[in-house]
Parts: sequence; structure tokens; C-alpha cells
Amino acid sequence: MVKEQLYTIGEVSKLCNVSAKALRFYDKIGMIAPDKISESGYRYYSLDTILSIPIVKYYKQMGFRLEEMQGLVNGDNYYVVEGSFHNKINELWEQEHAIHNSYIAVKEWYELIQEAKAVRLNKAQEVGMRYVAAEDMCCLEQEFEYHYMDSIINISWVNYLDSVKNEISGPVILEFDSWKDKMDGHATRARIMQKPIHRCACGTNETRFGGFMAATLYHVGPLERIEESYTKLVEWAKAKGVKLGQRVFERYVVDYWTTRNREEFVTELIIPLEES
Repeated sequence: MVKEQLYTIGEVSKLCNVSAKALRFYDKIGMIAPDKISESGYRYYSLDTILSIPIVKYYKQMGFRLEEMQGLVNGDNYYVVEGSFHNKINELWEQEHAIHNSYIAVKEWYELIQEAKAVRLNKAQEVGMRYVAAEDMCCLEQEFEYHYMDSIINISWVNYLDSVKNEISGPVILEFDSWKDKMDGHATRARIMQKPIHRCACGTNETRFGGFMAATLYHVGPLERIEESYTKLVEWAKAKGVKLGQRVFERYVVDYWTTRNREEFVTELIIPLEES
């Protein structure tokens, strides 16, 4: 009978592109043990044992942690593997879902910064008209006291979204029932809204934003001076013979969430046109 060839730990390391330290650790946790340890402590591996290493690497590629692999690499029953794979699929789906949500939120925030940069670079502060596309929003009615930082970085809103297990993206938007009251400093209520990454969970307050033509204007600078932009928009409508509706939306493109330099703030005023 031909004696089976044994490989030193150094040879295995070079052959399989895995560190000797990792091989010792596999032995320590009982996952891949050497076939022979000499009296002087040298480790030797058979080819059959070495062939477990590519399996470990593949499990690692699939997202399995070492402690999860222990019953799989040398398992004698594929039902064990099947159950582990089923659990891993569910775990990876949840991770994929979370990464996707994070990607959407970061991407939309980045796009808001690009929008604000374009507004400032092109001095885009003239009144215009545009169609505002309809979107479903999560929302919450609340009191308004002209404390803009508290209204935008809104603890009650964040806590509410936590309670209904909803994740949102895009800009904070405040809706006021009357642009006249808001401009004159008399508004006492507002509806905060943001776009959900996925459809609002059951029981979440929802509203439809958009689906109308509107007069719009970018306000650049502190929100405490936003009444100047209201005046500009109202005077434009009067000069053009455009009839404004009652409601107004303040869409915060760049605000306290992004910078504390209020001179860099960019806010879009949106007043729906009165239907004729």
C-alpha cells in the first residue's frame, strides 16, 4: 500500500493561499484539524483534509461566519446544510434590504446637495411655474412656532417614524394651510412629511403631495428671512395675473440636517395654483 502523502502547514499555506495562523485557528475551533502532529509540534495534513479548505473559503464568500461553518464543513447530513442555508438566505435578505434602504437615503441626500449647489451657482432665485409630480408621503400634524431647527430636525417626527417602523428619504417638507398666515408670522400648525423608502406600513399617517401646477421659488439663506421670498413670489403672481391657492409647502433642500451655516440653506417655496 502506498503511503499517503502528508503536507506541512507551510506547504498547505502556500498551496491553498491561506495563512498558517488561520490554519492553526481552524484547528483550535475544531473545524479543520491536522491529520498528524509530531512530537515537536509540527502539523501535517492529508490531501482529503486540505480539500476542506476551498469549502471553507466558499462558505466565507457566501457570508457564513466561522462559528456557523463548524457543523457544515465536515457534516454527515445534508439536512443540516439545508437548514443552515435557509437561515443564511433569510439573514442575507435582511442585510440586502437594509443596505438598499441606506443606499436610497444617502443617494437622495447627495442629490439634494447637488440641487442646492446648482441653485447657488446659477443664482436660480427667480419665480417660475412647474408641475409637481404626485408622491405618497408619510406625514404628521403638529404645532408650529417658527423655531425652524426644531421643526426640521424634528424629534417628534423621528420618534413617530420609529414607532410605525418606517424609513424615509428625501427632503423634509412642511405644509401650511395658508401662505398668508405663514408669511405674516401667524401660522400655528403644520404638517411635516417625507417620502417613505417603501410603502408606508399599515397604520402610518399618509398623504399625497403634488399632482398640481405650482408657483415656485428657491429661497437661499436663513429661514428667518424666508418672508422676503414669500413677498417676491406673491408680487410676481400679482404682476402675472396668476391666482395662487391657499396652501404652501416649504421643501427644505439643504438645512440643519446638512449644515449649521444658515447662509448655505436652500429652501423651495411651492404654492399650488388655484384651479380655474
